[in-house]
Amino acid sequence: MNATRRTKAILSLSSAIATIALAPMALAQSDAGTASPATALPQEEPAAADIVVTGFRASLNSALNIKRNETASVDAIKAEDIAEFPDLNLAESLQRIPGVAISRVNGEGRNVTVRGLGPEYTRVRINGMEAIGTTGGTDNSGGVNRGRGFDFNIFSSDLFSNLSVRKTATADVEEGSLGGVVDLQTARPLDYKKPTAVLSAAASYNDLSGKTTPRLSGLVATQTDDGRFGVLLSVAYEERKIVEEGANITRWTYGGFNGGFAPTSTLPGKTIAQINDANPGTALFHPRIPGLVSYDIAQKRLGAAASVQFKPTDRTTISIDSLFSRLDGTRKEAQLQAISFSRSGSGKPQTVIRDGTVDGDNNIITGTFDNVDMRSQARYDVLKTEFYQVNGTIDQQLGDRVKINIMGGHAKSEFKNPIQTTVTIDAVNTGNFQYDFTSRFPTIAPGVDVANPATWSFVNGTSEVRIRPQTVDNAFTTAKGFVEWEANDMVTLKAGADWRKFEYDSTERRRLSGETVVAPLTAAELASMTTLFDGFGKGLNIPTGTPTAWIIPNLAAFISQGNIYGNPIYATGGVENATARGSYVTVKEEDLGIWGMTQFNLADAGLPIRGDLGIRYVKTDQFSTGYASRGTATNLVSADRTYKRWLPSINLVGNITDDLQVRFAAAKTLARAGISSLTPGGNLNVSGGNRSFSSGNPDLKPTSSKNLDVSIEWYPTQGAIYALAAFRKDIGTFVQTLSVGVPYASLGLPNSLLDGTTASPTDVFIVSQPVNSSGGILKGFEVNIQQPFSFLPGILSNFGVLANYTFVKSDIEYLTAANGSTSVTAPLVGLSRHAANATLYYETKKFQIRGSVAYRSKYLTAVPGTEGNAYNGTNRTINVDAQASYNITEKMKLSIEAINLTDTKNDQFVDETNRLNVLTHSGRQFNFGMRYAF
Repeated sequence: MNATRRTKAILSLSSAIATIALAPMALAQSDAGTASPATALPQEEPAAADIVVTGFRASLNSALNIKRNETASVDAIKAEDIAEFPDLNLAESLQRIPGVAISRVNGEGRNVTVRGLGPEYTRVRINGMEAIGTTGGTDNSGGVNRGRGFDFNIFSSDLFSNLSVRKTATADVEEGSLGGVVDLQTARPLDYKKPTAVLSAAASYNDLSGKTTPRLSGLVATQTDDGRFGVLLSVAYEERKIVEEGANITRWTYGGFNGGFAPTSTLPGKTIAQINDANPGTALFHPRIPGLVSYDIAQKRLGAAASVQFKPTDRTTISIDSLFSRLDGTRKEAQLQAISFSRSGSGKPQTVIRDGTVDGDNNIITGTFDNVDMRSQARYDVLKTEFYQVNGTIDQQLGDRVKINIMGGHAKSEFKNPIQTTVTIDAVNTGNFQYDFTSRFPTIAPGVDVANPATWSFVNGTSEVRIRPQTVDNAFTTAKGFVEWEANDMVTLKAGADWRKFEYDSTERRRLSGETVVAPLTAAELASMTTLFDGFGKGLNIPTGTPTAWIIPNLAAFISQGNIYGNPIYATGGVENATARGSYVTVKEEDLGIWGMTQFNLADAGLPIRGDLGIRYVKTDQFSTGYASRGTATNLVSADRTYKRWLPSINLVGNITDDLQVRFAAAKTLARAGISSLTPGGNLNVSGGNRSFSSGNPDLKPTSSKNLDVSIEWYPTQGAIYALAAFRKDIGTFVQTLSVGVPYASLGLPNSLLDGTTASPTDVFIVSQPVNSSGGILKGFEVNIQQPFSFLPGILSNFGVLANYTFVKSDIEYLTAANGSTSVTAPLVGLSRHAANATLYYETKKFQIRGSVAYRSKYLTAVPGTEGNAYNGTNRTINVDAQASYNITEKMKLSIEAINLTDTKNDQFVDETNRLNVLTHSGRQFNFGMRYAF
């Protein structure tokens, strides 16, 4: 079903639901003298309204009650909490929870890390059902998500009533997580005491793009008078227009890489042998592709959640929940690069170092160069993600002590990048190019006028036209159920089974003739097909000499005048294309779980202890396919495997006093390897100066962990908590990406795969493959404080504070040689040793204001790094947000939100010497809104 038809279907379903809901109400009013069977039933009070809370403090207290009463370690955010936090999406809401840190893309939260374990080790459930959502990012933010991690920027937080993070395991929760399970719950109609309607509208302004866009959301919930039947519809729509720009260096490499510099190169105090040293341990390092980048991003996000609930009897509740989200975006990219430093052949070997400075870490941090090839690049992406989920739940009470729950559903995420078109133009062998990395934002000064069209050329064999549409689909089908027996007032026995089927499919197309095969243009023709990109550097304080404007290809002109979508030399292919076929991956996975557990509360026996004890058995069947080259032939290859695990768990809570409790948890958990990593195929990539070959590994072992958690929690007054938690995970094996530099001729692949590219068989390719490393110990602690200052006099009683701090440490042994002969020890990828959040708020019946600070210390993204770098990573971030609101009446509220007030930079690095990789910013976001409750 296409997007339009699916949207129409959802709207039609919503209309039908509303009609069905209102019909019994109208009938009851028109026939008041006759009691229908439904109205003759005894009336019961609807469930307490978990969603309708009155104010920030009330929502914090409600969430705290969830944490206090659970036997597992659970932290939650309730509905008003989400609506009131200054957050763009769910990830930014979740970062307020102790132990949770997020990564941002284009100024918005995308993925979450729980207790140092990244998105691959965190499972996400929506309305009790596991799902995966996929979006596309910029190349320097990881690109398209092809793993198990969930991209939270698909959804607006307005669609959800409750978020929670489960940090300790129980037998009744599906396996798949080492760090935590994130539960997202949409609102349900019978959670409300009366018919409810809420509408909010906001104008969103970004100070870097200078654009204002709308944000709209609404919720309607209604029930029959007897509380037996209800429907709910929630809709959220948002547009975003942002600019992200800065420096993009594409890592650093050593002097001898790609053939070394021209033999006439000179550096004070260095010989040519030292300049072109090919040993990364002793060599001089230089920026691989020093350049500037700007992204112009436009997004439209539409989401809808619908729920129907029916209680035919006091003992039966039927719930049907559906969720839909569509994220449409375009991204325009302009880059200016000195490509010489990464080009073999006529690139780097012709580039002459005239002068420069080497620092104490063997980095050439300043330099003047001749014969430098400059490149200007324009790229245009159309990005579409469509997510939908439907699931149904039946809760059935059998007698006074037996309960049955059955749930089934289907979720699908479809990502499409139907247009990804890049055109590059060149200025070869330019003189007097300079760079200076003595400040964090570098000077990148071309020696030619890059704003003059006459500087540039479009020539066969050097310039490029890349056409790379791609897709990634994820689907989950789930069926599960359990029976619960309350054996007595102290012990409840539960047993159940769950079955999940996961399907993954990805594709890509690339040009058949090679991306450097182009139809050349004369200088006059090129001048008519280019445009001036200007205004670069706002808010960056860029150094003198770094350009703020340069000529870029006009993609519309290349499409119309250059006919790049119609000329046969630009034709694309899929499986038949050597550089595209590696993206043709399918994975099917079926997981069967059977579990049993005991829940107990021994307070009536004089023991202030409660908890659960259980065990889960899981069987996993995986089948994957991919394409691999064998000699001159290309074959579709497949792999299948099965493994089984027993996963015991225990959670204990001891109530020392009414206000003080301690927790202990122990469990064995399991996380499966990344989806795309399981392919038996491989992928060859030649793009500009990049040369790589990646392959999957269908024999990757799942990651298992033995976990211990202890905590102490003090609840001195209503809405307050002081808690300390410690945790330790003994992780049996991690999956790492092993990257080594290998000459193409050593790969055993036919030379014909390089036809139409600028690569030669002697070029060094970065060969990467996921492998199992030996694992290690992860340990840390959390401190959590929540305190309303209601005990203070006067105006001070309206203040309150939330604060948490998490420390995590894990040093892992990473392989650095394919045969396992060498290794290095470094922190776990994605782990920030320190993370903290703090919110100070002030609230009265009319006025609320609060400010929040989120801190995350640096973390690694790849170990080992490539081209001789020890690792890749992202430096620390500090995000400051604020929100204020005023209740004009009980029903109307005005608000202002400020997000990323300090315009925090995306600062990525390589190596322990902190060599700059990426430094970009995306500006501050301001939302001016109104909310009205009917």
